[in-house]
Amino acid sequence: MTKTKYHPVRRPAAIAQRALVLLTAVALMGGTATTDVRAQNIPLDELRLFSDVYVRVKNDYVDVLDDRELIENAIDGMVKKLDPHSRYMRKKEYADLKISTTGKFGGLGIQFVMDENRVRVVSVIEKGPSEKAGLIGGDLIIKLDGKDVTQMTMDDAVSTMRGEVGTKIKLTVQREGKEKPFDVDITRDTIKIESIKTAMYTPQIGYFRITNFQSKTDVSLREKLKKVREENKELKGIILDLRGNPGGVLEAAVRVSDLFLKPDQLVVYTQGRIPGSSVQFKTIAEDSLAGLPIVILINQGSASASEIVSGALQDHKRATIMGAKSFGKGSVQTVHQLRADRALRLTTAKYYTPSGRSINGVGIEPDIIIEPPTKEELEAMAKRLEETDKPWKITLAMRIREDLTIQRAVQQLETMITEAGKKI
Repeated sequence: MTKTKYHPVRRPAAIAQRALVLLTAVALMGGTATTDVRAQNIPLDELRLFSDVYVRVKNDYVDVLDDRELIENAIDGMVKKLDPHSRYMRKKEYADLKISTTGKFGGLGIQFVMDENRVRVVSVIEKGPSEKAGLIGGDLIIKLDGKDVTQMTMDDAVSTMRGEVGTKIKLTVQREGKEKPFDVDITRDTIKIESIKTAMYTPQIGYFRITNFQSKTDVSLREKLKKVREENKELKGIILDLRGNPGGVLEAAVRVSDLFLKPDQLVVYTQGRIPGSSVQFKTIAEDSLAGLPIVILINQGSASASEIVSGALQDHKRATIMGAKSFGKGSVQTVHQLRADRALRLTTAKYYTPSGRSINGVGIEPDIIIEPPTKEELEAMAKRLEETDKPWKITLAMRIREDLTIQRAVQQLETMITEAGKKI
């Protein structure tokens, strides 16, 4: 049996000094001129320990290592331990981030976070490859093409899931309620996110679905609300469907809330340590629905901006929230570009609803909980839709009439409309 030998760290003084200078420089610099430098808080003893480890790995590891790779691995590990949303983005991941913010990209059509080194699906993009394959919010992806996800970085996972349109990937999925993991084959496709969809459920009830919050979502929603009111004089209330909405732009969530609240009402506030991170967001415009009843639908796939809108309207008693508890992603991430092709995505603040509730890790609790449809109910709904003579012509109005959760929302909204009529 080979005995392990332990040696004190023996390093050339020049290497150790260079390493310490390098690490101190990394700690002092922020990569951009706007970074707040707090040199007086630099822990030099810990940096010396860091340099000792760096030199030992550099000199004694069995393979020759690249200096930049070692430093980037160290940065990656430091940031990854902070929370699921902060991360150091190397060239490929930073490029992917810029691609995804355009609203059109190639991939599987899922929003996800890393949960204990596994891919946790937050939501699936409507009509995307993952929805067609049967993935749902809350699913854990444990393998990608047979490779263990726990052995991958976020960058590795994103790179593996993305690929040429038309190529296939096999996901191994673990789902709550299922005894064993199962495989799902998905064909990659071009993902284009449409922000808002509308339909009339009845002449009195309008349906508005927001799939994600983009910079112009509020403008589009305002236009659609105006058009619906002009074309449907009998409109008495609306359903705002935020199920599976992973969030998006903070300002868009504030402006969407502005459409349904009175002027100068608090929508959300953020608190953080850096200058400018503690901010209150208030409404400006008048309620575009003039007080008409609203039901908001949420589920475990509703996150971030969706939770801001739901929390604001719930706190101001402007809407009844129905469905399942939301995801609980209530933090602000700031992207700092460190180099032309690398960046740091860092959590810099947390969201709080007008009443002071923290969203992060908690989520929004519905006023009325609706149990999700059973497998049998979903299959029956799908079968009814498939029995139409031309399935490719299935409209949104047809789909929402088959949705059991929306049916419950309609019942609640009809009650609210009746009560509102009695108060007039």
